[in-house]
Amino acid sequence: MISNAVILVIAIFGLLLLILACQRLFRARFLAAGGSAFTGALLLAIAALLFVVSSNLHTYARLTFERPVAEIVFQQRAPQSFNATLTQVPNGEIQMFVLAGDEWQLDARVLKWKGWANLFGLDAQYRLERVSGRYRDITQERTAERTVYPLAENPGLDLWQITLDKPGRLPFVDAVYGNAAYMPMSDGARYEISITQTGLIARPVNAAAQQAAGSWQ
Repeated sequence: MISNAVILVIAIFGLLLLILACQRLFRARFLAAGGSAFTGALLLAIAALLFVVSSNLHTYARLTFERPVAEIVFQQRAPQSFNATLTQVPNGEIQMFVLAGDEWQLDARVLKWKGWANLFGLDAQYRLERVSGRYRDITQERTAERTVYPLAENPGLDLWQITLDKPGRLPFVDAVYGNAAYMPMSDGARYEISITQTGLIARPVNAAAQQAAGSWQ
């Protein structure tokens, strides 16, 4: 990534040349003033271009940034029944559930900032809402046992609700929306869930999870 120090040095030289051009202009040294002004303006234009390029690169890095929020591990109890251990990151809170079905799903509420806010270091905020089991078969999904567990507690001052009630008051907020990640359950499978600037993403982290994901239909 382009160094901000380099951009700053170029911009300073450009400004100094413009100041020098003004001094030469007052002394009626028009040719020298024109040369200094042209060079100074060129350096400032180059600095501005480099700043835009650097900002775009930094924004891209921010938009592709992700951080882990949870890990979930499964132990099979019976057909379509699993013990699930969810560990939230970074607080280390561990919760255990029994999930029925073929797949697990983690739901979250996501607060997404505008691109310029990402540039200044604001990452997407999230609140894990619930974990549930899913059936691959639609008929089972409609009729079989459903297992759904809440994860979010009373948040106190609810930034999400404030954003919905007063959308125009927070110009740095881009969107507030629900988001989910789901993957197949398998005995011994371990998954890591991360938050990106656009939502949740789940990845298998051991052989059992990779095999389950690889044969997922």
